[in-house]
Amino acid sequence: MGQVSKTLGVERLTWVQIPPPPQKWYSGRVAEHKYIRHPNTFCLVCGKPIYKRRSQIQTNNGRVFCSTNCYGMSNRKEKPCVVCGKPILASKNKITCSRECSNKHRTGIKYLMGRPRDKVSSYKILKVRLMKVRGKLCERCGYSKYEILQVHHRDRNHQNNEITNLELICPNCHFEEHLLEKSWMKKLKVEES
Repeated sequence: MGQVSKTLGVERLTWVQIPPPPQKWYSGRVAEHKYIRHPNTFCLVCGKPIYKRRSQIQTNNGRVFCSTNCYGMSNRKEKPCVVCGKPILASKNKITCSRECSNKHRTGIKYLMGRPRDKVSSYKILKVRLMKVRGKLCERCGYSKYEILQVHHRDRNHQNNEITNLELICPNCHFEEHLLEKSWMKKLKVEES
């Protein structure tokens, strides 16, 4: 910093050299004027002049970048929007850039109305039809709580929904029908006392 001295009525600014600070241990910071590298190549994305080691340039076949952001930009895979052509990030299911383009793209598609393959509603219809024809009792044991009765296919083919193939039975009878034939307990020989 400067000192002001007065000689012959004229103020004169003189510079006094300040001694450097005492030597400190290396803290990781390097003075800005040291180790400045002269650029030897350019970033592929932004064109900024940068310095890279020759070995790094050779191993990457000249693909060098100034930052991780530029590296990420170079790896982006883009494809055009099918409606407006604007570039969007490529993914497996993304084909439009916005909701507006998506709505335009879907205008001609005819969706299946209702629920054509709904197993629950078809099961309910079968149960109601069987209760009208055969009553509200289990056909095997006569259990009377019709709310829990289940539809059983005699030939085990769930596509065959003819009235002669269907049976309205309680959960216990249904369980016996399907699981007793595959039970591991059949293999055991338990002596009855």
